[in-house]
Amino acid sequence: MGYEFQPDFGTPASRADETVTLSIDGHSVTVPAGTTVMRAAAEAGLAIPKLCATDTLKQFGSCRLCLVEIDGARGTPASCTTPVAEGMVVRTGGERLMRLRRGVMELYLTDHPADCSACAEGDCEVLAQAEAVGLETVRYGPGADHQCEAVDASNPYFDFDPAKCIVCSRCVRACDEIQGTFALTIDGRGFASTVSAGLPSDDFLSSECVSCGACVQACPTGALQERTVKELGMPDRAVVTTCGYCGVGCTFRAEMQGEQLIRMVPWKDGKANRGHSCVKGRFAWGYANHKERILNPMIRASIDEPWREVSWDQAFAHAASELQRIQAKYGRLSIGGITSSRCTDEETFLVQKLVRAGFGNNNVDTCARVCHSPTGYGLSATLGTSAGTQDFDSVEQCDVMMVIGANPTDGHPVFASRMKQRLRQGAKLIVVDPRRIDLVRAPHIEAAYHLPLRPGTNVAVLTAMAHVVVTECLADENFIRARCDWDAYSEWAAFVADARHSPETLAPVTLVDPRQLREAARLYATGGNAAIFYGLGVTEHSQGSSAVIALANLAMATGNFGRPGVGVNPLRGQNNVQGSCDMGSFPHELSGYRHIADPGLRAMFEADWGVPLDPEPGLRIPNMLDAAVDGVFKALYVQGEDILQSDPNTKHVAAGLAAMECVIVHDLFLNETANYAHIFLPGSTFLEKNGTFINAERRIQMVRKVMEPLNGYEDWEVTQGLANALGLGWSYAHPSEIMDEIARLTPTFAGVSFAKLDALGSIQWPCNAAAPEGTPVMHADGFVRGKGRFVVTEYIPTDEKTGPRYPLLLTTGRILSQYNVGAQTRRTANTVWHPEDLLEIHPHDAEQRGLKDGDWAKLASRSGETTLRVTVTDRVAPGVVYTTFHHPATQANVVTTEYSDWATSCPEYKVTAVQVSPSNGPTEWQEDYEALTDRSRRIAAEAAE
Repeated sequence: MGYEFQPDFGTPASRADETVTLSIDGHSVTVPAGTTVMRAAAEAGLAIPKLCATDTLKQFGSCRLCLVEIDGARGTPASCTTPVAEGMVVRTGGERLMRLRRGVMELYLTDHPADCSACAEGDCEVLAQAEAVGLETVRYGPGADHQCEAVDASNPYFDFDPAKCIVCSRCVRACDEIQGTFALTIDGRGFASTVSAGLPSDDFLSSECVSCGACVQACPTGALQERTVKELGMPDRAVVTTCGYCGVGCTFRAEMQGEQLIRMVPWKDGKANRGHSCVKGRFAWGYANHKERILNPMIRASIDEPWREVSWDQAFAHAASELQRIQAKYGRLSIGGITSSRCTDEETFLVQKLVRAGFGNNNVDTCARVCHSPTGYGLSATLGTSAGTQDFDSVEQCDVMMVIGANPTDGHPVFASRMKQRLRQGAKLIVVDPRRIDLVRAPHIEAAYHLPLRPGTNVAVLTAMAHVVVTECLADENFIRARCDWDAYSEWAAFVADARHSPETLAPVTLVDPRQLREAARLYATGGNAAIFYGLGVTEHSQGSSAVIALANLAMATGNFGRPGVGVNPLRGQNNVQGSCDMGSFPHELSGYRHIADPGLRAMFEADWGVPLDPEPGLRIPNMLDAAVDGVFKALYVQGEDILQSDPNTKHVAAGLAAMECVIVHDLFLNETANYAHIFLPGSTFLEKNGTFINAERRIQMVRKVMEPLNGYEDWEVTQGLANALGLGWSYAHPSEIMDEIARLTPTFAGVSFAKLDALGSIQWPCNAAAPEGTPVMHADGFVRGKGRFVVTEYIPTDEKTGPRYPLLLTTGRILSQYNVGAQTRRTANTVWHPEDLLEIHPHDAEQRGLKDGDWAKLASRSGETTLRVTVTDRVAPGVVYTTFHHPATQANVVTTEYSDWATSCPEYKVTAVQVSPSNGPTEWQEDYEALTDRSRRIAAEAAE
């Protein structure tokens, strides 16, 4: 049976309220005013031939296949560019139109390969449209054509075959209108016209193309085609699921051929991505079948011994025996667990339940500890709940965007494309970042203000902006009196109005031009709907919680809550970091951010779970490691996280893990943490499981099993197996039953079920009796805590100081092609773009140290040192250096310190005093570590054989 792909219906319908009624081929059709004739015909179930039109792009009218006749109109206008009118009479068929269309198609076919593999596979629209217009033969003989032009195979994921190109411009328009990169153009004129990726000498790989796949998806002829389709053929079935990469939460159609994944196609009905994708979600899924993936459980008595492959039952029994032995010897509090922000809500919920109900303590934490825990604290303190306030669609109504401590084009590229679309429509942009991120200046975009602050001074900058708002009477007093605690506001306003908080007074601290800061504050306060988007550059500081509070203060003071286009919006890093927090992964909270000390809350969970719960909060991740070094914390179950590579001060993490008697790693690969593991439980990818993820806009989305788990179990089944080996007697048959339990115990999820998610596509929590279909915009009628609470945020400099030995400040971040610690993307062709971490350094600082582009440099701090190559650039300011943390060979976190946020222990990754000096290559520490990693992988391979 053939597979039915998504149809294109011409250009999008207008959103106008006014409607128009017309006749098309004798059918009466009523559509919104502004709708094109092609779209109106599609609404009536009438297909008009086309090649250049698609419902994801603006009307273009170049292919001349969609010609129609309209009573009273001259000629045969293109239906894709002709708007409807009241009483219009349209004919889409007839001999005259078909003769014209056949003539057009003959010209296309003379320049199209007769042996087109895409046509044969059904992945080329040329042949289908030729059949649609009744073309059987071509009258023209051989002549000049483009069929001898060379294929551009430079991109690792798709090829460009000019011979198949009909110059319809769909790829160029997709790059412009959807992605916003403007990497493609039509070069030449007339018959010499061709699609070009930048300069004539550029190929796709060396051009500005970001490999989002929009051009490939738009191409109607197979001129741009995925390698997997060319090699394996077309899919025959598809499953709609949610991407397992960043916090945007893109929806994809995983298109399959049996159990073989052929391609991931962004789903047009996905409410987070609206049919768009990035290079990671679209193409970087090959890690699921990578040869280094571990598929069978393994155990060993000590980390110096070789791994021994065992059955699942043996692994569960051994793990349970070790955990029970350790608790019997060292006490109930001597073990704990870490949940994963890459796993589903249901899987995360089970891990925290295992710790609380099975281990008998609250020693559970999640990777959000080291990224967005200040978001939880700061937004809860001011607004009453820990989550972003708007949906992504809200950006379309935003007039002013303030992006602080985030790099959306690299970290959240699909949402960044929507931001760029709005900015090109006239919205204004304020960027607060020590580095010149891409959004500061991009094609047809330039930030109104870039405030390149000194790393670590977010709170000072935000307080200075608040000073301008209050002292220049720009605050929204009506909003504040109606929605906020006036006494708290009065105290805060008096604090920020003090002269010591003026932009001029704080300029020596922040290094931000006071005039620019004042103008940026005025724009934010008076420019219309103003939205704040922030990332780890806000949270990963010693004052991370204070900075989040300062953002909420600023938004409340200017009335920017409760409607589309405004709000405070954390751009979550991993695919389910929001969900892992929502599910109760912190040691002091149960699901829904409710404190474990509440006796009524505990009683409800105890009645449902049938076990008593400890009222005392447990250990955070850094506390677990400290306790391990002290000899009192002895066992850890780590689900889907690589804390040795991702957490700060790598040597301390290694010491903590080495001091434990039982480390259980549950993951896809033998990651860096697994070098210290005693039990390895193979994990499953997002393609191999059912469940839900929650993205940065609180959107709960279905994750559907695309293929059977190669390891035999979904991750929730692995946790259930361990729980039952401990005697808990769990009997979940499907993740939907776990979601039912979550909904039963969590008020904000009370109305959520798999059945409702299937019916609605997705739901944004809270979803309950008051909001049965979810809540796109939070705090519309009032804040969750009641009155919004202003909190004074005194700027306190970090304890991490520069000086003669360490005169530079290091800050870290991500890059588009790689993801987090790189465990997935490093095992794909994405390494073509970023094969190693590089150190960005300003030309002045590089010259002082005798460094040139590509040189090896030693990066040293008070915690440790590593080496990496440098790239000399003015994207960073003098005195600041920047690197990524995707490659374990670099071990960037060897350098970062243990300084952390005062409220949440979130590490201060973004401010480390360092020195940079020339080097001859990797350090001895790196070489030793690389040898350890290679040895571990070799042992695993031998065990598998």
